[in-house]
Amino acid sequence: MTQTRSGPRFDDARRHVPQDVPAEPEEAAAPGRAPEPTLHDPCTEREQAGRRLPRGDDAPELDVFLTGQVFMDMIFTGLPGLPPPGTELVTDGLGSAPGGVANIAVAMSRLGLRVGLAAPFGDDLFGAYLWRTLSEQEGVDLRRSRMIPGWPSPVTVSLAYDSDRSMVTYAKPLPLPPDELVAVPPQAKTCFVDIGRPVPEWVTAMRRAGARVFADLGWDATGAWSAEVLDRLRYVDVFLPNAVEAMAYTRTGSPEEAARALAERVAVVVVKRGGDGALAIDSATGERAETRALPVEALDATGAGDVFAAGFVFGTLAGLPLDERLRFANLCAGLSVRHRSGSLGAPCWGEIAAFGESGEVPEEILADYAFVVPFIPASADDAVVRAEPTLRSHSGGRPLAVPSPTATRAATATRAATTTRATRAATTTATTRAETR
Repeated sequence: MTQTRSGPRFDDARRHVPQDVPAEPEEAAAPGRAPEPTLHDPCTEREQAGRRLPRGDDAPELDVFLTGQVFMDMIFTGLPGLPPPGTELVTDGLGSAPGGVANIAVAMSRLGLRVGLAAPFGDDLFGAYLWRTLSEQEGVDLRRSRMIPGWPSPVTVSLAYDSDRSMVTYAKPLPLPPDELVAVPPQAKTCFVDIGRPVPEWVTAMRRAGARVFADLGWDATGAWSAEVLDRLRYVDVFLPNAVEAMAYTRTGSPEEAARALAERVAVVVVKRGGDGALAIDSATGERAETRALPVEALDATGAGDVFAAGFVFGTLAGLPLDERLRFANLCAGLSVRHRSGSLGAPCWGEIAAFGESGEVPEEILADYAFVVPFIPASADDAVVRAEPTLRSHSGGRPLAVPSPTATRAATATRAATTTRATRAATTTATTRAETR
């Protein structure tokens, strides 16, 4: 690994990348036949990254398990504002992506974690897209999810303008609580839960079996900020609220005071402060850590908290000390806000590696993240799938074989082995720049 005055470089992990391989020509659909949508793994290195985590022969089948509701997110960007009544705005910015609980599920899977999700899906076209994207493209285990006959997929349309956004959501009542999908919880190292509602029995059962419980919560629209929510922390090992939520529930005047108050209730507390970074306390070890926000241009902070949580879960399972867990979570969240892509804005390892070569931040800041380098697979590239206007993803070459929704991660790994000319060219270019510095 090459050393510089600021320490190891992110791009050192990508020096030995296979040379360019010609891509096969793309085949057009036969006349009169609809084209077959193709899905491919946008993070071909996720399997390799996951194997770098300490996993014994008797490790559970999943790294993390969670439940929740998945939304069909349609994101319009580049708008000058909201359209006045009776008018129409035309924009060339539109993305589609799974939303809701999919934000954190995708973010964790892209880092290489084995993620299981129990969620209801509509039996319409949106539901099919959401299922296929999560299962086939993003490698999320949906064996405990269910298609609900006659139930329409919930949809959120987001109008992004002036660094802000307005949203419109259509959602019919859930036909059943997601927790009812979990008759018997799976074996997993961790689980993730929203303590804004009562903690389900499957969470306590998993904790008794040895799983570590991570939790966050949503905004309290009632403004009550009930202390009953904090009582649920007795079932939790790691709590990750944002600063506003933490101060409101603890009736304190600063994120620091809130963190100290919460540390009396839970082993590890992390308070996310948005543009001001984050702070954490491990009451079991006495460790305290604080990090500043990554100095990047933020286009869309939606879902950044979920990406942050995914990074913190990965760092915990990797056995990193508290300060490095915090910085890695901060890095992942900072990279995600540079895109208007919803869940598909979560970074892959290729983007993490490429960030070190981008020149966006000074090298003295990158030096704080040198501990990340050993986790970056040599094959990592930055050809990441983002939210696209149409409900499909393009492979950029010959359409790849699409397995059934029950495809395993082994099939995902096989599919990941096919890399297009453009992807390899981008990786080779980045590596060449790194070696000539």
